[in-house]
Amino acid sequence: MTEAVDDALWSAIGDPTRRQMIDLLLAAGSATSTSLSERLPVSRQAVAKHLVVLDRVGLVHGQTAGRERHYRIDEEQLSRALAQLEAVSTAWDGRLRRIKRLAEALQEERED
Repeated sequence: MTEAVDDALWSAIGDPTRRQMIDLLLAAGSATSTSLSERLPVSRQAVAKHLVVLDRVGLVHGQTAGRERHYRIDEEQLSRALAQLEAVSTAWDGRLRRIKRLAEALQEERED
């Protein structure tokens, strides 16, 4: 792999509610914790806590507008996460191909 995997980033993305939040933010462009909580099965306080986690790893950034804070996806950090996922996927594809070749070789030996 060319890029080290950021465990904190993937821990943040690993939560299903946070993945839903990322999807909603990508679709809407930006949202507040209140507007996100209206579309998720969790409270506004829980959404706010999830947003803190996503902000800490750089996936979202908040900007205060009046009394509310609007959150947006950081496209660069999301691209970095996707690159890491691609690198992990490529590495595992290679490992699985090697395991398949070993299994096929063992099967051939048993058949002989």
